Amino acid sequence: MHTQKNESGSHRARQERVYVKVNSDFDSTGYMHPKSITWADGRTFRIDAVKDFRPASLYRRGIDGACYTVIIRGEEKHLFFEWTDSAFSSRVARWYVETPVTEPV
Repeated sequence: MHTQKNESGSHRARQERVYVKVNSDFDSTGYMHPKSITWADGRTFRIDAVKDFRPASLYRRGIDGACYTVIIRGEEKHLFFEWTDSAFSSRVARWYVETPVTEPV
């Protein structure tokens, strides 16, 4: 979890993982291309472009998976693909985004 003080110094923003449904396509080389994100409340947002793809550990220590830098409604966002525990044979991985949670200090 990542925390920091805001400009006034009175609150900390911590990042919380929010797991989301992602529709994606695979090209002939096996590259996974995310197309849209659907939140738990049913809101769906089209991914306009994928700008970058990197191991997720480059963004956060201890994360196993991938991080896609995507453009949604003109804004750059990070979309994470997290490998799940191999004990669950029907679950390979899941997607999440990090959203700020503000807490009083």
